[in-house]
Amino acid sequence: MKTFKLFPLLGIFLLWSCEDYGQLLKIQHLPATMKEVSGMEKFPGSEMIWMINDSGNENVLYGLKPGETTLKDIEINNAENKDWEDLAWDTSDYLYIGDFGNNRNKRDDLVIYKVKNPEKITSEEITAEKISFRLEDQTEFPPKRKHRNFDIEAFAHLNGNLYLFTKNRSSKSNGVSKIYRLPDVPGKHKAKLIGEFQSCKETSCRITAASVSEDQKKLILLTNKSLYVITDFKGDDFAGGKIKHLEFSHNSQKESVCFKDSTSLYLTDEQSAGRGGNLYEFRIN
Repeated sequence: MKTFKLFPLLGIFLLWSCEDYGQLLKIQHLPATMKEVSGMEKFPGSEMIWMINDSGNENVLYGLKPGETTLKDIEINNAENKDWEDLAWDTSDYLYIGDFGNNRNKRDDLVIYKVKNPEKITSEEITAEKISFRLEDQTEFPPKRKHRNFDIEAFAHLNGNLYLFTKNRSSKSNGVSKIYRLPDVPGKHKAKLIGEFQSCKETSCRITAASVSEDQKKLILLTNKSLYVITDFKGDDFAGGKIKHLEFSHNSQKESVCFKDSTSLYLTDEQSAGRGGNLYEFRIN
């Protein structure tokens, strides 16, 4: 199988702008059920935000309208929450749940659950289709510590494919997030390595979530302390697009992002040591 890396990156860095956009606009403190939000998405034209919690929590989708406290709960009855990490949506009205968290880089049972838009579901549970996969370049479970770049906490859907972004946990991390492509079709697959995205080398720069805009022309990659807005990419050459780097004024455990509209995002951070656990709005224009 042919793979490629999206280099040279030094020229791309020259296109980046780095700005401090001040405090995030806090919308609300999330209900207690949502202390560990690891992914969220919103379908275009809807007010409802769908959220998931990460490992050790229920196999449940939670729907929340900003400013409200009542959650809509939908159980995925054929799924286990081994380590749910992100949500993605597509233009055919499907939602994808990424059970691919792999902190120790030893999982060989990665799966994405595919369900119809849960806002249109009247029951309290649903059966999902399963997209099972392995990463084509992982041969050891786990690999040596210096090669542990197989944890995935971010993905997005574009043009019939799911794009996965790794959270680099290698002992000598160089800030590289690997990019994999996977068809959105249920069954068993190998995720193809198609490129890399370069962030800074600090642990706070690891990629934790992703989202695509309604017009499919903007890709967001989130970290704990900043986000990357990627535009003008061709096909899936994301690292070849224009990249704008926007920093937050505070560092917290931010693990989920989605578009509110074409110019604004919703973000959450996990609650830890009495801080976080909030829903925020953040303007990118």
